[in-house]
Amino acid sequence: MQLLETARDLLAHAAWADAEVWIAVRAFPDAWSDTTLREKLHHIHIVQYAFPAIWDHGPIDVAPLESFADAEAMFAWARAGHDALAARATSVTESEAATPASVPWSKLLAERIGRDPAPVTVFETMLQVASHSTYHRGQVNTRLRELGGKPPLADYIAWIWLGRPAARWELLDG
Repeated sequence: MQLLETARDLLAHAAWADAEVWIAVRAFPDAWSDTTLREKLHHIHIVQYAFPAIWDHGPIDVAPLESFADAEAMFAWARAGHDALAARATSVTESEAATPASVPWSKLLAERIGRDPAPVTVFETMLQVASHSTYHRGQVNTRLRELGGKPPLADYIAWIWLGRPAARWELLDG
């Protein structure tokens, strides 16, 4: 299924782009003191933890923002989440990708839109994780620029032009 490979490709881009953002955040000493930036980073990674749990019909267990004493702690959590997301996305089969996904917060959407949301598949939620990450990563980059930092080039097309590199997590080690 070419579409499933595309979803995995988009998630690999998200990992690379998130690592680039973390490199930029850690290079700007004032970034971590900004509540908005911390909240956006946390939110990006909550979703990356939540959907694999949904695919496995398991509990969604994510660390609250207050549990991170510093950027290093949240970064370690984010990286572990990406590693788990990549492993789980790689194991999704074509038949599993076509199965319905039960998203717990869809009831909140029902209240907002006035009807039950249409069903979604595991595949569609894989796309959601990638697009959601892109959306909020843009917010993080905007906020980083507002604070005086330098946001990274993290566009999908740039990732392709660079030869689809792996996330540079090792630059953040130690």
